[in-house]
Amino acid sequence: MLPSTSAVAQAFSAQAASDRKSENFWIRAPAESTGSIKLYSAEYYWACALGGSVACGTTHASLTPLDLVKCRRQVNPSLYSGNVQGIRSIISTEGAGGIFTGFGATLVGYSFQGAGKYGLYELFKKKYSDLVGEEAASKYKTLIYLSGSATAEVFADLLLCPWEAIKVKTQTTIPPFATSVFDGYKKMYTAEGFGGFYKGISPLWARQVPYTMVKFATFESTVAAIYAQLPKSKSEYSVLAQTGVSFLGGYIAGVFCAVVSHPADVMVSKINAEKQASESTGAAISRIYGNIGFKGLWNGLPVRIVMIGTLTGLQWLIYDSFKVAVGFPTTGGK
Repeated sequence: MLPSTSAVAQAFSAQAASDRKSENFWIRAPAESTGSIKLYSAEYYWACALGGSVACGTTHASLTPLDLVKCRRQVNPSLYSGNVQGIRSIISTEGAGGIFTGFGATLVGYSFQGAGKYGLYELFKKKYSDLVGEEAASKYKTLIYLSGSATAEVFADLLLCPWEAIKVKTQTTIPPFATSVFDGYKKMYTAEGFGGFYKGISPLWARQVPYTMVKFATFESTVAAIYAQLPKSKSEYSVLAQTGVSFLGGYIAGVFCAVVSHPADVMVSKINAEKQASESTGAAISRIYGNIGFKGLWNGLPVRIVMIGTLTGLQWLIYDSFKVAVGFPTTGGK
């Protein structure tokens, strides 16, 4: 399961360093860039970051009503009898705008996170492949996907965490903790200082790193499997067909993501809503788990499967559409 000694040695040799200057990258669609930006240049990674920002920020923000009900049910399972009833209850008690509580923090936070997630994934996928060499990278490509996405997500969550804390605090307090993302930032900073924005970083990493590893590795493998079953090669299909495959692969990956990351998602909601100022994160996790038990870690899973499946499918559709628009090949497949 590990690269051979010779492959690793070759990666650090002078000849391997020269070979890595080639643009014949082995884990991507064979179509070359048709735009003015050179593949694997700094501009390429910045463009991918922009595409990821658009894909994640818009999709997460558009699902704010579902996310609001999900977060409130995770914190208080008896609050609503179901998702539809929850939305109706919020509208009747808080007005139509109430279902978009947390929209601003969601848009800002997941735009930052999407930039880090997708831009750095493309970067680390390339760097790790170059490090081990062409043969090993091709043979162990799933490990490349997993390690590249995990590394990218660690950094992406540092960008997300402050805004996630504001979002969850605002969504799980009734009436809402803040009237806007900026109001929430000011109130949280005044009450808890800068450290308050990162009190949920450990459970956020526990939720997001496995989530992203499954998201990218499952997507890449699913897309490759879909094209393997089709009668023509990927390059022979239209942009519409290729982005359709991206959406399907993303949706399938999203279902797996939701299940893998859900217990940590519940804990993130609970910690941001209930953690006491004098309490350590570990103590808060122990106390919360003692109250809700193992079963409580799965509160809200059905709605999250629907939400994350749709979300992930749309993200890959938007991201790959953006890549095509700027002249890059879609992600995955051959």
